Amino acid sequence: MKLKLSLALLLLWTVQLPQTGFCDDWPQWGGPQHDLVWREKGIVKELPTKGVLPRMWSAPLGEGYSGPAVAEVDSRWCVFVTDRIYKQRVGFERVHCLDAVTGKLIWGYEYPVEYTVSYPAGPRSTPVINDGRVYTVGAQGNFFCFDAKTGKVLWSKNFVTDYGTKLPNWGMVAAPLVDGDQLITLVGGQKNALVVSFDKKTGKELWRSLSDTAVGYAPPVIFEFGGKRELIVWHPTAVSALEPETGKVIWEVPYGVKYGLTIATPRKVGNRLFVASFYNGPRMIEVAEDGQSAKVVWAGKSDSEINTDGLHPIMMTPVFDGKNIYGVGSYGQLRGLDAGNGQRLWETFAATGKGRWWNAFIIPHEDRYFLHNEQGDLIIANLTPEGYEELSRAKLIEPTRRVQRRMTIWSHPAFALKSVFARNDKEIIRVDLSAK
Repeated sequence: MKLKLSLALLLLWTVQLPQTGFCDDWPQWGGPQHDLVWREKGIVKELPTKGVLPRMWSAPLGEGYSGPAVAEVDSRWCVFVTDRIYKQRVGFERVHCLDAVTGKLIWGYEYPVEYTVSYPAGPRSTPVINDGRVYTVGAQGNFFCFDAKTGKVLWSKNFVTDYGTKLPNWGMVAAPLVDGDQLITLVGGQKNALVVSFDKKTGKELWRSLSDTAVGYAPPVIFEFGGKRELIVWHPTAVSALEPETGKVIWEVPYGVKYGLTIATPRKVGNRLFVASFYNGPRMIEVAEDGQSAKVVWAGKSDSEINTDGLHPIMMTPVFDGKNIYGVGSYGQLRGLDAGNGQRLWETFAATGKGRWWNAFIIPHEDRYFLHNEQGDLIIANLTPEGYEELSRAKLIEPTRRVQRRMTIWSHPAFALKSVFARNDKEIIRVDLSAK
């Protein structure tokens, strides 16, 4: 009897293992390394169904564009996500902490906020979890630091009242960046406060930099060039490299972007940096060996959203592997480019659809790619210089936001605990993707 019980307990522990043990987190925009790559082992090679993927759990949620973040807090795996609801015609932004294993609410926080931005359908910025704290940015510039375990507000800022920020058309989007003891954030404030560094524990301002009051939407990232760490900020007038410790400008490459649509996270391989925008197209920037200067080595020739000659993404961040670039263009074209010169190798609508702002997110995993398109499909595919090869497809979650006469999802999923966490305007779900 004891032997049977021991075997049963061992089996139960083994079944539970993919949920907690030997798993990675997704604690911020872009995942553990901020590069939108999923590195967990033991993931399915083919999705278990061609229909709707079976869920581990589902939890109710309000509207919003922000993606979820997943991290371990005090030995408990948690999911953090933000949304917006109405109570008696008053709008509230909310921050949720859910149990990653059960989907049950651990704590929540809400605050009233009146939207003045376009597409007023909830927060946009993915929460950041670091060292027992959660950082969130609301669409109207409400910036909070919470105790991740309890939900207690440790400190907060309001970009508009504290810094005189003129909100961009589509609200505050860029996720903050933790670097050591500082939290680097796009503020778009007056008096040289496009970028502000705060003490992550107290909220005290450490430094500010750049005078461009057009904020843009791309998150700040840190890369190494010439053996030194450089903070890369792509804003509506330039790509700027700053000293992460001081905010001092190292180099800048001018790049005027129409309507401030700097959205995609800059991608780096070697000494090259790739950015691309919806109207103005791509730029490949080469940084000098000493990291002290940079220049454009090739650029798209089109400023049209329709007659495009390279890659003109709207919300997705293209993949740049050094030799090739893969991304979704302005009207839904999934394209491959030669990273050496920007020439288009192929395009297809097989994974996407035709229409203005049509979107899909691409997440590299080992030797293939996971794609989450705006229709709520999850796709496993090969992307090569020869083209697109679909391996598996299933429905992950239903699209709920009407755009251009179609229903969409514009929220990036999180890949953690050998699962995918995805949300729409009604629910957040977890689907197990561990290989059985």
